[in-house]
Amino acid sequence: MSEHENKTDTCETNADRSLLRLECDWSATAFSLVAPGRTQSQSVAPSRSNFFPVFFSNSSAAGKLPTEGAHVRRPPSLPCSGRVATLCRMRLLDRYLLRELLVPLGYCLAGFLIFYSAFDLIFSLDSLQKLKLHFGDYVEYYLWTLPEMVVTVMPIGLLLAMLYALTSMARYNELTAMRAAGVALWRLMLPYMIVGLAIGFLVLIVNELWVPQSIMRAEEIKQRRIAPVQSRTWHGPLKFRNETENRSWDVKNFNLATSEVLRPSIAWESADGGHHDLFAESGIFSNGVWNFFKVQQWETPPGARFATATTNPVFEAKFPETPELIKSDIKINSLKLDQAAKRPQLSITEIRNYQRLHPMAQRDRRAMLEAQLQGRYAEPVKCLIVVLISIPFGARSGRRNVFVGVAASIFICFGYFILQKICLGLGTADILPSALSAWLPNIVFGTAGLVMTLKVR
Repeated sequence: MSEHENKTDTCETNADRSLLRLECDWSATAFSLVAPGRTQSQSVAPSRSNFFPVFFSNSSAAGKLPTEGAHVRRPPSLPCSGRVATLCRMRLLDRYLLRELLVPLGYCLAGFLIFYSAFDLIFSLDSLQKLKLHFGDYVEYYLWTLPEMVVTVMPIGLLLAMLYALTSMARYNELTAMRAAGVALWRLMLPYMIVGLAIGFLVLIVNELWVPQSIMRAEEIKQRRIAPVQSRTWHGPLKFRNETENRSWDVKNFNLATSEVLRPSIAWESADGGHHDLFAESGIFSNGVWNFFKVQQWETPPGARFATATTNPVFEAKFPETPELIKSDIKINSLKLDQAAKRPQLSITEIRNYQRLHPMAQRDRRAMLEAQLQGRYAEPVKCLIVVLISIPFGARSGRRNVFVGVAASIFICFGYFILQKICLGLGTADILPSALSAWLPNIVFGTAGLVMTLKVR
């Protein structure tokens, strides 16, 4: 026996023994075939054709068993053994699985964003032309709508990327090789589930931090050629009430950009029963406090019949009604129920701000806000449900029609989105409890995905 054969493990030509050998050396670069007469530099480099499917691929180059005398060389880059070696191989496998998903995910997102923008431009071109927008305005408008588009197309892009990655690995029998090496299907899909949850939380963060501001900015761009700047930044007249503090505001105009108020009239009652009225020429919120100018105050002490007046050129008040609370009040009061029933359009911060101002709001308004709030809480689970739905259709082994499985998965996923819309509408109309309307689609389709994945062979 040659010295080279003493330093390497002999691979049996019997298929069963080859499978047992695969259980030990199945990681991404865990083996390279060295035929007799080859030097180490001539060993076969790992690729899609000779990666996991060395023993299982249907391709002519990689589907054949090693010939007699071929050897399986363990790479010297893995000095670990036992449990540590298993962890090393699993980390390598996880990186491979993630690479197989993230690359098509990037292509799917880019393609969907292009198609989404193109179709939106086609259907909205007439209305946008009436706004007399220039070419630069179109480009800026769609750049500002990009966060909302990403949030919209992300679940569909993830679904198609999952189906592409799983069906590609199933086609080359890579999943079969991994499972034959003793790795359970749930362990193989764990990186994809983590990706689903991570993307879900990323969508939640984008909805909270960027989508509200981007929508507002896009609406400003649409009005920039037909409305003067003042009419786009000033809102009024404005009336709102802080029910918690028992304070009412009556403002002639409120500047959405600078948080300046014109002709504010504020009335409130103190804890001891005193009544207070404040009239000012203008005011602005700065450094956490309201500064009012040319102020006239009327104070009615508890039990008194007449009020006393005082004037001040500048008056500083630490009212809890911040510009963010006022903007939330303006946005929610302008939101109609039929618009809220289509999709969650409010951020968690906006909803919480409104609930702080109006803890005793009307029943229909409370139902709408609770449905929107629970919908936001359930948002991160949506991408995980998409992953669970795609696993049983993409990871199924054996002879099957791939297109039937992909079509069935897409059909079920769209059914999930339709049920989500229906439940949101029922929750907004106060027909279903808000928590049930938000979580029922996740429970139904998540359970179905788990059951179908358990039946995968």
